Amino acid sequence: MSPAQVARFIPILENAEEVYQDVFIKVFRNIKMYDEQKSSLKTWLSRIAYHESVSYLRKKHTSVIYLEDCGEEAEMLSDTEVAQTLGQPNPETVQLIKAALTHLPPEERAIITMFYYEEMSLKEIAYITESIPTTIASKLSRTRKKLCKIIKMLQS
Repeated sequence: MSPAQVARFIPILENAEEVYQDVFIKVFRNIKMYDEQKSSLKTWLSRIAYHESVSYLRKKHTSVIYLEDCGEEAEMLSDTEVAQTLGQPNPETVQLIKAALTHLPPEERAIITMFYYEEMSLKEIAYITESIPTTIASKLSRTRKKLCKIIKMLQS
């Protein structure tokens, strides 16, 4: 993750810079552990940045909304309903999505950020989060539905 990527994940610039500095130190200390057979350097760096960012956000105890808090109807939303709620990209929709992202737990925010903003593959995200691609796909689907519900809550 670049400084801009960390900043998207941790919106307050000073905090993002602090996390990015921690990532740099960790990379510097562990560069010998990098194995080009397992991943690209970018993916390896993203893995470290992911873990540092999630760790930082957990320590901050940010206010989040869990899927259980959204009610059963959130899990029943179809992909078409999600797309209709999010609508066509426009400044208002973008602001709503950004606001909704701040209510997600760190892991969910990271998956959305990596998939949509960084355009990473499910395989890359799985490596970074130490998961498997099918699990990431499932989490991505649930998180999109949750975002849709959060957006509806923010609009009312």
